[in-house]
Amino acid sequence: MNWSHYRFRSVWDLPAAPAAVYAVLERHEEYPHWWPEVRETVPLDERTATARFRALIPCDLVVTARETRRDPVALVLEAALSGDLEGMARWTLSAHGAGTRVVYEQDVEVVRPLLRRLAVPGRPLFRANHALMMRSGRRGLRRRLGAV
Repeated sequence: MNWSHYRFRSVWDLPAAPAAVYAVLERHEEYPHWWPEVRETVPLDERTATARFRALIPCDLVVTARETRRDPVALVLEAALSGDLEGMARWTLSAHGAGTRVVYEQDVEVVRPLLRRLAVPGRPLFRANHALMMRSGRRGLRRRLGAV
């Protein structure tokens, strides 16, 4: 088993229309305004940006996200990640009742040397860190959508 490899899946049900949710999620440069753990995003070009984030673990992770899919009809946003994490991240939205079901999937390998050295003993903490960040993101997105 590669202890530095992670697959995450989070499902958020939000009381807002899919188009409204998609419109917020596609503007990655605004994530720091509603998602506290996303400390900053810096656009590099029309399809690429760097992002710095930190949750429970007291160190920043920096990734470069290169958009690989932006499909407002299928309601999918996907990016290839490199930097402290390498792999992919994808948002998939669908109508769900009167609102939207958001599925976030991430398939990454930790590249940062210190975190790789801590892969086995730190794995539960790294998973908890991600869960905390995703709960916070869901709350922030609900607020951003005006659906508290």
